[in-house]
Amino acid sequence: MPFEYMPVMVFLAVATAFGIGALLVGELFRLKRPYFDKLMPYESGNAPVGEPHVRFSVKFYIIAMLFVVFDVEAVFLYPWAVVFNQLGLYAFIEMIIFIIILLVGYVYAWRKEAFVWD
Repeated sequence: MPFEYMPVMVFLAVATAFGIGALLVGELFRLKRPYFDKLMPYESGNAPVGEPHVRFSVKFYIIAMLFVVFDVEAVFLYPWAVVFNQLGLYAFIEMIIFIIILLVGYVYAWRKEAFVWD
C-alpha cells in the first residue's frame, strides 16, 4: 500500500475506535431498568394505535417524486449562476431552454392535478 494513504487509514482507524468505544462506554455505564412502559414502542410520546403498516396514496409518491425532480433540477441553476459571466450567450440560451422544459413539466403536473392532496 502506498505511503500516501497512511493518513486516511489512521483517520479511519481512529474514527472506528471512537465509535466502538463510545458504544461500549454507553453500554457499560448506562442504567438498565427495563419495565413495561419503557419497552413499549411509541412515537412522539403517544401510545401506538392501529396497524403499524399504513398504505399511502399514490398521490403521496407522485408529489414526493415531483419535489425531488424539481429540487434536483433547481440545484443545477446555482453553479450556472456562479459562472454566468464566463459562459456567454450559448450557455444562457441553454439555461433558458432548460427552464422552459421545467416549466412545461410543472404546468403538465398542475393540469393533471398532481399537486392536489385529497
